[in-house]
Amino acid sequence: MTNYELWLEKAAELRAELEKMNESEKEDAFYRDLEFGTAGLRGVIGAGTNRMNVYTVAKASQGLANYIVKNFKDAKIAVSYDSRNFSDVFAKISSEVFAANGIKVAIYPELMPVPCLSFAVRSLGCTAGVMITASHNPAKYNGYKVYGADGCQMTSEAADAVTTEIENLDIFEDVKRMPFEAGIDAGLISYIDDSVFSSFCEQVKGASVLFGDEIDKNVSIVYTPLNGSGLKPVMRVLRETGFSNVTVVAEQEKPDGNFPTCPYPNPEIKEAMALGMEYAKKYNADLLLATDPDCDRVGIAAFDGKEYRLFTGNETGILLTDYICSQRTKHKKMPDSPIIVKTIVTTDLADRIAESYGVRPINVLTGFKYIGEQIALLEEKGMESSYLLGFEESYGYLSGTYVRDKDAVNASFLICEMFAYYKTRGISLIDKLNEIYAKFGYCLNTLHSYQFEGSAGFTKMQEIMKKLRGDVNGFGGHSVTRTLDYLCGLDGLPKADVIKYLLDCGSVVIRPSGTEPKLKAYITVTAETEAKAKETERQIKADLDEILK
Repeated sequence: MTNYELWLEKAAELRAELEKMNESEKEDAFYRDLEFGTAGLRGVIGAGTNRMNVYTVAKASQGLANYIVKNFKDAKIAVSYDSRNFSDVFAKISSEVFAANGIKVAIYPELMPVPCLSFAVRSLGCTAGVMITASHNPAKYNGYKVYGADGCQMTSEAADAVTTEIENLDIFEDVKRMPFEAGIDAGLISYIDDSVFSSFCEQVKGASVLFGDEIDKNVSIVYTPLNGSGLKPVMRVLRETGFSNVTVVAEQEKPDGNFPTCPYPNPEIKEAMALGMEYAKKYNADLLLATDPDCDRVGIAAFDGKEYRLFTGNETGILLTDYICSQRTKHKKMPDSPIIVKTIVTTDLADRIAESYGVRPINVLTGFKYIGEQIALLEEKGMESSYLLGFEESYGYLSGTYVRDKDAVNASFLICEMFAYYKTRGISLIDKLNEIYAKFGYCLNTLHSYQFEGSAGFTKMQEIMKKLRGDVNGFGGHSVTRTLDYLCGLDGLPKADVIKYLLDCGSVVIRPSGTEPKLKAYITVTAETEAKAKETERQIKADLDEILK
């Protein structure tokens, strides 16, 4: 209430919203400060210390500025933003704070996706980067992601240092700001030249693994950017690589932070793909692509002869792994010591596929920054070319080293190329997937999320994770053969609030989301048939529901 009264007095532009709050709304808006971590900030848009607004964004920017000024000389920050409500406002406010602290800012003149921000950081020699986005969250959210000089999301050490700086600030008294136009006039703020975007697109196009193989690029494609930032880069790359038969979902074409036809703009979710599926049927399309608002994730569907089938992130990752490895092997383009990188919650089938081609799989913690770190380690050894693909089950992929975050522009292009390659040879993606299962065994992977809103939900999540670290013997009648608790670090990986139970039929992984108020449970089941795998998964989930609800 002390914070609420202070904001009522000093946050003039938010006073009307503050005055309308009831007691529970006040508590939720002010019971804590929005937490800053390796993923930056993410929260509901609105007034309060636990909300995304002009004050919390400016405070975070001041904390980041303080950290940079103390540790770097001649600093420069790249800034980008997506289509979410207030993204452009928050990007300008961040730029104003950096400029007021003497830090040069390079900002895109229009919305651009996550991979373009990562690319700008690297190509412009920036000290850091800021991306205003809440990725695939509902419209009420926005966020603030921070990148290091390598174009990868900041390390936990850097995030801790920035957090310390933020916590030492008075949100109303200690934040410096320079008007945006004044920053431009002073030469502290400049717009990123279009040549940077063009260079990014060239790098994406260079990810092709056809190596001269002929394909029919006239395949019929439906694409939806889900009212996000993917339209310009995805369409440009597809057009310039010969995929001209592309229909865009009109209702989801233009940027719109309210996502009117897609309340939860996440291609992982069937409802988000619904309108695109209607278009695919209407235009008899061969393939459907959907990228999320900041265009770092892509979901797909393809016609299987009877209906349009959605593919999971694991399935797409399996297909890309096999396609890239088979093409490189076929054309003798496999580098020395080749690797793929995936997260510990991503299907283990990818490991077996990679190993069959002599490619070493590396497993890292959840979060694409850990995949980016592996690329950096290769870079230090002069072995960047050894990296073939990084992916995670949550629809994030990257086959190049020119950026250090997941890239749906790159993935969309590769998926279209892969699809056309197989279709030209009379093979569907379903056929190819079944061929892989026949060779390596059927593997079912599912993800289930359990929501916990507000302060009470936050406390309950902590209690559940504590309970899970107690005596858990099995799920769905299947025994736990080993428990892997990553809280204190394990297998050389950093500390993380993640528990993995190895079962006699697969595994269960449980972790709190780093960006949303929810627990995520990943179930992997291996079985002789799909039907048996689904029944086993159903039994395991029933036990999880009792524990996690």
